Amino acid sequence: MIKSIILAAGKGTRMKSETPKVLHTIFDKTLVGYVIDAVNNTGLADENFIIVGHQAERVEEYIRKTYSNAKCVLQSPQLGTGHAVSMVLPHLDSFVGEVIILCGDTPLITESTLKDFIETHRSKGSDLTVMSAIFENPTNYGRIIRNSDGSLNSIVEEKDANSEQKAVKEVNAGVYVLNWDKIKPAFSQLSSNNAQGEYYLTDIIKWANSQSFKVDAYILKNNEEIFGINSKTHLAEATKIMNKRTIQKHLDNGVTIIDPETTWISPETEIEADTVIYPSCYITGKNKIGKSCKIGPFAHLRGDVTLEDNVKIGNFVEVKKSVIKANTNACHLSYIGDSEIGSEVNIGAGTITANYNPLTKVKSKTLIGNKVKIGSNSVLVAPVEIAEGANIAALSVITKNISAWSLALTRAPLKVLENWVKNK
Repeated sequence: MIKSIILAAGKGTRMKSETPKVLHTIFDKTLVGYVIDAVNNTGLADENFIIVGHQAERVEEYIRKTYSNAKCVLQSPQLGTGHAVSMVLPHLDSFVGEVIILCGDTPLITESTLKDFIETHRSKGSDLTVMSAIFENPTNYGRIIRNSDGSLNSIVEEKDANSEQKAVKEVNAGVYVLNWDKIKPAFSQLSSNNAQGEYYLTDIIKWANSQSFKVDAYILKNNEEIFGINSKTHLAEATKIMNKRTIQKHLDNGVTIIDPETTWISPETEIEADTVIYPSCYITGKNKIGKSCKIGPFAHLRGDVTLEDNVKIGNFVEVKKSVIKANTNACHLSYIGDSEIGSEVNIGAGTITANYNPLTKVKSKTLIGNKVKIGSNSVLVAPVEIAEGANIAALSVITKNISAWSLALTRAPLKVLENWVKNK
């Protein structure tokens, strides 16, 4: 198994935000979370080291709560990318194996690319491999300088490059895999003799060549994968790219998406064939949607939602952290949260599962059995259970469990004042 080092110490000044850059989110998952998951999903890594600096405590809290195989290492002061990696030396002092180094602000990197990258490094017998990309406009990127035999000679940062080097279109993609026991000594020998006065990670290339190690570059097939987030504009662009990628996958798998331009689906959502997604839906977080469902228009799935086959979630219906079984309909203007709903249930328009107590700050569950009918504009105050076959009359507020095949109603008596309008 390999180790990963993920660089996440930067402030992200251009984000214009109090939130650390790597904790900004796309579909409710952090940027650094996408990178860690891509590494973990290769099945090749067993431990991740996250280099933190700016607002380190906030980043560390997120990592600690979310990932059992990741630990944070503080870089203070921040003296460059080479210095950042050197912070991990005490943790990997006796490690013999491969280390992959990535940036924590590149959420579009995929597990398949990382797996191929590592396998290419191994198949070539390389000691150090850098991921590269070909850009027609390589401005602001470090240039890949190759030897005549195609091996990697060096990476030159644009601020240090001469005119000939600046003309090179192959650039550093910022991902490295290296044989740790061989390359590790480089990090104690780096120099800050450059335009920025920093310890560049890229300088390990020259060092490895000076030791006669085998150094190569792997050309990335899809440049979008190394798109780095440095501003809110970049964040919006990356979200669009990720969404387009996700929608295309579902279209290829037999899902009907009426209007891809107005539909937003998280990459962690699974959808089976013959389901139809109508326009203006927003589906975020992890969800499982079965066959032949109908979602929308204007529906919102907020994560941790499971829909079995032939479920209808209609216009302006919001669902979160709920399981809805087959052949159930919630077609209009309803909120379903923290609920388990059986099959062949009908949720009337305007129904609310009141799952949150603002005084105790406790969220409770609503349980609805098979074949239940909920009348329009009803409120189900959790914790509550509506047993199989029960009917809830429209405008009811339900605060107690309802037994099977019962009718429950809490409706005020109707009063009619004859000729009231004329008299007024």
